[in-house]
Amino acid sequence: MAIRTFGGPEGLEVVDLPAPAPAAGQVLVATEAIGVSGADVAIRSGALAAYGFREGHVPGGEVVGTVTAVGAGVDAAWTGRRVWAQTGAGGGYAEQATAPADGILPLPAGLSAPAAVTLGSAGVVAHFGLAHARFTAGERVLVRGAAGSIGIMAVQLAARAGAAAVAVTTSSAARGERLRGLGATHVLDRSGEGGADAPRAFDVIVDIVAGAGLPDFFTRLAPNGRMVVVGAVAGQPPADFGTRLMASFQKSMSFATFSAATVPEAGLRAVRADQFAAAGRGEIETVVHEVLPLDQAATAHRKMDAGEVFGRIVLTP
Repeated sequence: MAIRTFGGPEGLEVVDLPAPAPAAGQVLVATEAIGVSGADVAIRSGALAAYGFREGHVPGGEVVGTVTAVGAGVDAAWTGRRVWAQTGAGGGYAEQATAPADGILPLPAGLSAPAAVTLGSAGVVAHFGLAHARFTAGERVLVRGAAGSIGIMAVQLAARAGAAAVAVTTSSAARGERLRGLGATHVLDRSGEGGADAPRAFDVIVDIVAGAGLPDFFTRLAPNGRMVVVGAVAGQPPADFGTRLMASFQKSMSFATFSAATVPEAGLRAVRADQFAAAGRGEIETVVHEVLPLDQAATAHRKMDAGEVFGRIVLTP
């Protein structure tokens, strides 16, 4: 599935391309499950064209499948193994995809392909995002935009690590109840209101949304509170973002962004392996919204655009 034209989901189309060949340091994966992410949606819309993405691009940064070939310098023992793989800039919406060998991870027993592709990237972003916020047990945490795969993992990890409260923003009471089942203690609406018994101030805010409403949450930080933005599904903050940040100067609050690209590969692998093992034992819940055939990628993107997805949509070739 390639992006014929930037814009709506209808710009995605089925194309027939030559099978890719793994370059040095890469593996070739016959895909079994392909994750649909907010980054894929942003690329398809054209919002990231300034970062070098062009029409004709094949989206998809995360796949699970079987290694069928290896490039120069890669241990041939990987051939035939089922792995999780990060493709990098894209190429995952396909029957076959190449990926750097140093980032692949074998699937543990008991972890399905859809579960692995739902957890693989989201889990480490949630883990290191909380670490970037210097979260410690006993603190109050707010996860803004908790219904996606990153938010769901942040809720579970904060709860498991002993947060005094884990509040979430989400779009409906039904989603709120599902998030309570995953560890949330308080449910707020998208503006951060509601939940009469919810804390008015939080030590840590993990934000997956960004967009125009981001500065509104500065007032929900406690003194010395920390906000970390780990995603931007709603786009850029408003032009007065900096002014509103400085208005909270006397609260000694901290604001940061976090990208998993800044974490050394060894660290990502270690945390991801631990999370895969925990999910295989049933200690972490992976939430798969729906599994669709690859040629229905446009349908998956329509559901993402409409905000209908709780967890992650997975494509299968």
